[in-house]
Amino acid sequence: MKKVLFVLLIMPIFTIGQTNKALDFVSPIHDGLIAVKKNNAWGFINSKGVLVIDFRDDLVLTETQQGKYPVFKNNRCLISSKKKGIVYFGYIDKNGKTVIKPQFLNAFNFNNNSAMALKLIEEKVGKNEILGKNIVYHRYFEVVIDSNGMVKEYLNPKGVNVILDKNHVGIPPEITSKQISDSIYAVLNQNKKWTIALVN
Repeated sequence: MKKVLFVLLIMPIFTIGQTNKALDFVSPIHDGLIAVKKNNAWGFINSKGVLVIDFRDDLVLTETQQGKYPVFKNNRCLISSKKKGIVYFGYIDKNGKTVIKPQFLNAFNFNNNSAMALKLIEEKVGKNEILGKNIVYHRYFEVVIDSNGMVKEYLNPKGVNVILDKNHVGIPPEITSKQISDSIYAVLNQNKKWTIALVN
């Protein structure tokens, strides 16, 4: 019994010590967590130095004055996943659990519990009877989402047609709208003029 108790008491100390060795990068604290890099993977430690999100290779890096590293904002961190050569973006929570599955063609970090993203919509327009396949078009929209991934507002209601192929979407399309304040967004229209949108 004493041996078991001793092992249980020393195990957390041993784990913490192992976590903090041979790190390639340590970020400033954001939203209570610190990004740490080891080899080509990133994880997160808390303010006590405990590894709370294990090292992984799907975290999206954010450009900051201190360098590029993943960050938590509003309890969400961007992740990415590649399917058929196309990158999709989603979010994890502070437990490392995927709370918004990768589905957006581009996405920003959260700010005041909202984030801008490119939502992809598939429109079925008919069927090729000879091949037995549906004829579909894809279009993406600049949207404002909440922390559960639900769309709060479509910033460009007409959307943009896109060929969903890695040769045409090799890099994520640009999000052209800008968040000005908690509820004000500037949306760039087709005539390269700005429209102000209010989002609650």
